[in-house]
Amino acid sequence: MPDPSTASRRPLLSGNWKMHQNHFEAIQFVQKFAYLIGKDELADVDVSLHPPFTDIRSVQTVLESDKLGYALGAQHCHWEDKGAFTGEVSPAFLEKLGVDYVICGHSERRELFGETDEMVNRKVRAIIAHAMTPILCCGETLDERESGRTEGKVLGQIRAGLAGVTAEQVAAMVIAYEPIWAIGTGRTATSADAQEMCAAIRACVAELYGASTAAGVRIQYGGSVKSGNIAELIDQPDIDGALVGGASLDPDEFAKIVRLGR
Repeated sequence: MPDPSTASRRPLLSGNWKMHQNHFEAIQFVQKFAYLIGKDELADVDVSLHPPFTDIRSVQTVLESDKLGYALGAQHCHWEDKGAFTGEVSPAFLEKLGVDYVICGHSERRELFGETDEMVNRKVRAIIAHAMTPILCCGETLDERESGRTEGKVLGQIRAGLAGVTAEQVAAMVIAYEPIWAIGTGRTATSADAQEMCAAIRACVAELYGASTAAGVRIQYGGSVKSGNIAELIDQPDIDGALVGGASLDPDEFAKIVRLGR
């Protein structure tokens, strides 16, 4: 995991490709993106690419052979190293592929596949155990937001997701606030609303682990992020990057996001 004394609070812009891009398309993306975002642009920002599992080895090969400065990410994993879990992927496998960041508790995994807070916590601890960095996702539905339950839902997910994790480990983690009602809808929380929740998340971490840990943890915003709103979002004091979905599938658009999000 990154040393929080050197890596914390640098913007982290993560492209979550979800179930898009076969491995040929993934290679083409990385090659085009490399022409747009080179080492100079990476001097003050981190970029992670999260392709589908079938693409990870192909993307890893391009990143390593061309000595590109992007981090390799995965979209989720199981918490066990091995076993009779047909269709799942072990964190040990991802570690061997040089994966740096693993998304866990994404709203689509929670809402569509029934992942519970306990399952997410087990994944967080497994990812850390294999020297990778979790991107712990949290967020509320529109109904929860409109009924005033946003903070209770989000901070409850944070407390559950971090159970059994040490202060040092938390300081090196990433937390992604992704309001469910804004994902893929074109609707985005205002920068003020996003900042308010990210500040509440940091305050929750401070309550659990202390101010220095809260100062180290990076907090991303996710939810219809694009080049038109990234600058305003990243300008907020408690937003340290973005978890980008659909806009990260277009290398030109994602390159704009990275430049404007530095």
